[in-house]
Amino acid sequence: MGTINEGALKDDYAIAAGLGAGITTKSFHGFQLGVSSFVTYNLTSSNLSQNDSFTAAPNRYEIGMFDLTNPTDKVNLIRIENLFLKYNFSKSSITVGKMKLNTPFINPQDGRMNTTLEEGIWLSWNESKLIAFQGGWLWNISPRSTTRWYSVEQSIGLYPSGVNEKGQKSNYVGNLKSNGIIMANISAQPNKHIKLNVWNMMVTNIINSAMGEVNTSFGDSFNFYQGLMFIHQNAINDGGNADPSKSYLTKGAQSNILSAQVGVKYKWLNSSVNYTHITGDGRYLSPREWGKDPFYTFMPRERNDGLGKVHAVVIKTTLACHHEKIKTGVAYGYFSLPDVKDFRLNKYGMPSYHQFNLDFSYNFIAFFKGMELKFNAAMKKMMEKLMIILSIFTTKSIWSI
Repeated sequence: MGTINEGALKDDYAIAAGLGAGITTKSFHGFQLGVSSFVTYNLTSSNLSQNDSFTAAPNRYEIGMFDLTNPTDKVNLIRIENLFLKYNFSKSSITVGKMKLNTPFINPQDGRMNTTLEEGIWLSWNESKLIAFQGGWLWNISPRSTTRWYSVEQSIGLYPSGVNEKGQKSNYVGNLKSNGIIMANISAQPNKHIKLNVWNMMVTNIINSAMGEVNTSFGDSFNFYQGLMFIHQNAINDGGNADPSKSYLTKGAQSNILSAQVGVKYKWLNSSVNYTHITGDGRYLSPREWGKDPFYTFMPRERNDGLGKVHAVVIKTTLACHHEKIKTGVAYGYFSLPDVKDFRLNKYGMPSYHQFNLDFSYNFIAFFKGMELKFNAAMKKMMEKLMIILSIFTTKSIWSI
């Protein structure tokens, strides 16, 4: 991975390698045991612990390939990932322990050696053809780009925490109180054209996020698809701490988000136009340690956490050939954000920007089936001048024997 910043601002690079191993037993009277671990090696990198001399800002991208809590550590980068007991009954299951979930608000994320993992109890119920349920209680999280496990409240703030609504440095790191995360999802598919999803994530004593989503698709050779998503967030109690200067969000705070998508698939082509609006009611808040944004306008290397009064438009196109072994994609995004000094709606002082992404992937076959070669390049451009050029090259091998 390499980042080239404008002018004399600090450039960075890093090359990492990783090796993981794990086992999941066969079912024995419905029970399965899963164990896995992953180790990362810093083959070479620039000084990722050194801040930029002009802006005093720390490295933003390459540091995430290793352990962002200890950027000088190049050796002890090992983590227990899965350690769970799973019970299967009929078409459903219940899992207890360390696991990997993929939900709108907590997910593995993208482009790093270590993904986000969770510890808790999780139920997946699939006994009906029309309706499915999943949900549970999570008490620990191991965020991406880290090697340790943290309680839910301790995991919030490992990434930069920005400023509060008064423009003062956020002081919630290590000061939040929570008993964990309660999450639930009900999905339904009344027919082959319509899918419905409802999610709710309650971070006890801190924040509640509720999402409703409708996806439709029509046509066979030409498949037209649409999506509509609405998210509402509100503070729980005092937002994590009775002292407003130490809370994650202020008492009574809320945010509302609308995201929409229209696209078409035809053989090797998949193209869509996407739009997201975060109202001016308040900041959309989602701990960066837990996952990427669920919005249709999400683009790798940026997110809308900590922002309000946002208008985002993203156009995406993906081409696939050779039986989908080769995929290439291009995307352009326009993100209109509030003024960098509008602290109530701009937590990280991010200016409005354009973003261009180029992706390429190749999936191997035969003996190397499971190995994927990926390349991603992204460029950010402020409304008036070039800000950051970012290039990423990754190779991911997942071999199954």
